[in-house]
Amino acid sequence: MLVIRSIAASDLDGLIDLATQVGSGMTTLKPDRKMLGDRVDCAVASFAETIPPEERDYMFVLEDTSNGRLAGICAIKGAVGLTEPFYNYRIGTLVHSSRELNVFTRMETLYLSNDLTGATELCSLFLQPDYRSGGYNGKWLSKSRFLFIAQFQQLFTEKIIAEMRGYLLEDGTSPFYEGLGRHFFKMDFNHVDGLTAIGKKSFIAELMPRQPLYVDYLPESAREVIGQVHRSTLPARKLLEQEGMHYDGYVDIFDAGPVLQGRVSDLRSVRDSVLRVAVEGKPEGDTDCLLVSNTKLHDFRMVLAQTTIDGTEAVLSADELALLHCEAGDTVRTLSLNVRKNNG
Repeated sequence: MLVIRSIAASDLDGLIDLATQVGSGMTTLKPDRKMLGDRVDCAVASFAETIPPEERDYMFVLEDTSNGRLAGICAIKGAVGLTEPFYNYRIGTLVHSSRELNVFTRMETLYLSNDLTGATELCSLFLQPDYRSGGYNGKWLSKSRFLFIAQFQQLFTEKIIAEMRGYLLEDGTSPFYEGLGRHFFKMDFNHVDGLTAIGKKSFIAELMPRQPLYVDYLPESAREVIGQVHRSTLPARKLLEQEGMHYDGYVDIFDAGPVLQGRVSDLRSVRDSVLRVAVEGKPEGDTDCLLVSNTKLHDFRMVLAQTTIDGTEAVLSADELALLHCEAGDTVRTLSLNVRKNNG
């Protein structure tokens, strides 16, 4: 069986194995033992509430209990940009006009921005390739973070963001970086990507121009991918948009991947998730595929269960209760896996 749970210190080796399969473009999940070790330590402290909420990094793993393997990973950072700069390009518009010549032009521009500093960030979503068949595992892994936020809203800022991996060619080349970033950084995309992954970001402010950059001056190959996601990231983008997030003109400064934004109070999980009482048994009558989590911050766990959709009870099997570290009579939070249904 599969369970999503808060990460533990003993998961570091499995996490490194996951990170080796991610590839370019995900700066929060590089196979660096020191970086990931520090991050796991931070996550453990986050669930234990021994560090301030804005410094927390909640990491969740999808574990296959049949073999102990980590099948996936996802995370929520309490706030970004408070200890190191958080940069994006904001897409803007400059207008040039001349009455004498009867010329009016509207030019799209890129502004180097710290506008999203302080926002809560969804990040580090990755699922092992051999667990992707059927589409369910990736869907509930992504959505698990929203149920956690719904349960613990007080720990997060009202604004929530997610940086999506930008469009890359088959060989891992970023058309946007080749058309813009390389001129300023004079190094390969993967090298720059690796530096930001380990927190070395001062070179961005030192080397990138602060004045607006005209998009029309970029090569067509770079212009075409602004705001576009990596082909393997498209399903993740659709899931986030279904949950209430949207693209609002901010992109990554290296690969131009879109930054999705939302308000915690507008998220589907906050509006539609329901607290129910866990009951052991076999569900009867109308059922739905539900995300079911316990309500424990220190030991957060979640399963995907086919259970009742009406009333105040969630009927779960003994195995599902065990995976949740719950007993009959405990409170659980539930949310329909599929947006088209309301589980209230």
